[in-house]
Amino acid sequence: MEDNKRKIEEAQKRQAEEQLRLVEQQRREVEERQKQEELQKKVLQKEQEVILNKKNARPKVAFSFGGRV
Repeated sequence: MEDNKRKIEEAQKRQAEEQLRLVEQQRREVEERQKQEELQKKVLQKEQEVILNKKNARPKVAFSFGGRV
């Protein structure tokens, strides 16, 4: 009887450890996904700033008409 009880407790302990590992792995995956999304968001924002020339992201371009012939 003691042996069976000990085996059950060990099996429950292993199952709990495995569950903890899975939860931890899922948490890391979610964090990594969030980091990637944040990085992608920053890149997109930077591209939009350049396109819209916010914060003087592009150098000024000067044109002139007429010239020497």
